[in-house]
Amino acid sequence: MEILLYLTAACLTLFGALGIIDGFYLHIWRYRLYEHVESRFEHLTHTVRTILFPGIVCGLFLFPNVPGFYKAGLLFVLLDICVLAVDAYSEKDSRVFMGGLPRWEYILHLFVNGFHFGAIVLFIGLKFSVEPSGLVAREIDFSTPASQLVHWLAVNILPGAILMAILHIWVSLPGGRVWWQAKRQQITCC
Repeated sequence: MEILLYLTAACLTLFGALGIIDGFYLHIWRYRLYEHVESRFEHLTHTVRTILFPGIVCGLFLFPNVPGFYKAGLLFVLLDICVLAVDAYSEKDSRVFMGGLPRWEYILHLFVNGFHFGAIVLFIGLKFSVEPSGLVAREIDFSTPASQLVHWLAVNILPGAILMAILHIWVSLPGGRVWWQAKRQQITCC
């Protein structure tokens, strides 16, 4: 079971690092998807996913032994899968303004989502077992170094996830877009 926790930790770490590159640097900073009429729907789907992610972190990785939390976390995962499907379907039309989605960014999306769902699936494998009576939720033991690492990562990824959701919502609003652009132009790198 320890190896599954270490793999979960690795997936969370890689998702966090690649998610910042994709969700912040590419979508918000470089391509400014929120500004283009063609990509506003894609930005909306990203915004919904950034809102769902803190709930997934809390429900699955921070409070997995509280029935209401892990059930809400699983519900957020199902919603996230549905929104991801809509996002992927709309992405081709969304990137017309830049000549389509670059191949390397498409590959990045595969890795980001692979690590995202890898961490979730590994957790589900740890949390549930199939018994003769049916599917049974197990308690996660937070006393091992591997489980403490996953918990520590979840605690530390949560503030960034919340900030990312707030930023996605903020740039969706007309006043937020103007404020962001003014602040963005004060930075001379990247």
